[in-house]
Amino acid sequence: MLTASLAAAALTVAAPIARRTVGERLSVRTERRLNGVADPGPYLVPPAAADLHERLTIVDLHADSLLWGRDLLHRASRGHVDIPRMVEGNVALQVFAASTHVPRHLNYERNDDRTDDIRLVAIVQGWPRATWTSRPARAEHLAGRLRDMAARSDGRLRIIRSAADLDVVLRVRGTNPGIVGGILAIEGAHALDDDLANLDRIEAAGYRMVGLAHFFDNAFAGSAQGVAKSGLTGPGRELVAELERRRILVDVAHSSRATIDDVLAIATRPVVASHTGVRGVADNERNLSDDHLRAIAATGGMVGIGFWPTASGGTDAASIARSIAHAVAVVGADHVGLGSDFDGAVPTPFDASGMALLTAALLSHGLDEATIAAVMGATAVRFLRGALPAT
Repeated sequence: MLTASLAAAALTVAAPIARRTVGERLSVRTERRLNGVADPGPYLVPPAAADLHERLTIVDLHADSLLWGRDLLHRASRGHVDIPRMVEGNVALQVFAASTHVPRHLNYERNDDRTDDIRLVAIVQGWPRATWTSRPARAEHLAGRLRDMAARSDGRLRIIRSAADLDVVLRVRGTNPGIVGGILAIEGAHALDDDLANLDRIEAAGYRMVGLAHFFDNAFAGSAQGVAKSGLTGPGRELVAELERRRILVDVAHSSRATIDDVLAIATRPVVASHTGVRGVADNERNLSDDHLRAIAATGGMVGIGFWPTASGGTDAASIARSIAHAVAVVGADHVGLGSDFDGAVPTPFDASGMALLTAALLSHGLDEATIAAVMGATAVRFLRGALPAT
């Protein structure tokens, strides 16, 4: 009986360990395949670009790095973002997004929610059992991962929940550029499990930006990659109003044209498109028209230009620079920033340590230093300082 009990106990311990081991191997293999880097570095830029880059405050409005099971405190040989590579690339602030439901075989044309790859991720990575069926629980788990890493970072990673937190991070970086800040964002309001009451859980977990849609239409909003591609629903309008009341940013990245129009018609606070492209450079359903650029800017909002081919129209830093330059020409640098989509199952020209390549590309494209400083981060800092809760 004792032997049987010990064996049962051993199996109880061994099964989760084995599952985590398999999950880690699967995550590594999957990420190497999906989060490719055209140029893995080392990254060399002309001296003038290197000098300017060192003086910039760099902000990236979107990365999916929490999903892959990596400890971001340590440099990895895969993916795009971790704290050492952020520091090497002089990145001051990263918005970390939580994806809580992603369809299998997703595409840029038409997706529904009948399949759910995040459930598979939750199981193989050993997430708490509640996350297997609850999307709010998944959001809470991913937020907890960032909090845990911040707690173990000896102050190198600091979570930003307010304008006061933002100012502390920037002040400390004045003497210690090895400090980085992180803001939590939700990718798709389906994370609420169709219940507006779950916004309390999302806010309490530390999320300060909510994307209304991701790859499929949900109970609140239509997606640019959904089936109906409809606009805001009645609950969606309630959600926008409640997000504004709580000073949680409304993000229209991935939203359908109808959803964007509906949001802009009722918005009373600045709106963000955290990671997008521009149709003036890459004309596709995922990217923003010049009219939408202007309408977002009219709210006092901003757009983050993406680094992946669908957004930028190319596979190098020059293509990102072209998209940024187009957006600046349409709405001005005060409404344009970076939204890489690092670690978002997309290929990028460089990883977080190679941000200087973009500074060099912007210089080569003819943008002046003040404009480059704005789009690389100064605009985002001003936007976030005004949009986040004061304390």
